[in-house]
Amino acid sequence: MPKILIASKNPVKVEATRVAFSKYFEDTDIISISVPSGVPEQPINNETYEGARNRVLRLKERNDGENLNAEYLVGIEGGIVQHFNKWFAFGVICIMNNLGKIGFGTSVHFELPDSVTGELLNGAELGPIMDKMTGQHNTKQKGGAIGYFTKGVIRRQDIYEQGLVSALIPFLNHEFD
Repeated sequence: MPKILIASKNPVKVEATRVAFSKYFEDTDIISISVPSGVPEQPINNETYEGARNRVLRLKERNDGENLNAEYLVGIEGGIVQHFNKWFAFGVICIMNNLGKIGFGTSVHFELPDSVTGELLNGAELGPIMDKMTGQHNTKQKGGAIGYFTKGVIRRQDIYEQGLVSALIPFLNHEFD
């Protein structure tokens, strides 16, 4: 049973990690630890990758310093990226094993309306913007922006699960050794 540290207290990210790892391991022990990303609250472009990696590196420090003996460390960072003159929201997942091997994965990218993008580029974070749009509280710990824009067909947890499985590819295939 592998012990997995995830750099988040967000129940959506924790559950996505549990589900993704359960596809390959019968039992898992998942411990959530909040660590800073070292990037802005709303990462843009490569800052999203840096944030996910930074979270894993901070978990490694905790894992080593506190003898937590985790086999896998998981960092998930939500951000925005520009492609083809459009802005998209997405998540980056970074996984490191106890030997220092790293794998990256991403969630599906979904287009954001210009009104939302304008606020994001002015320093706002997507979660509070979505709370205001939906009239709900803490949507990022529920269906998220993807849930709102797809009318509930896709949930935030769904896209993180796929990104986590993608990030596990280097650990599942010996061709990456």
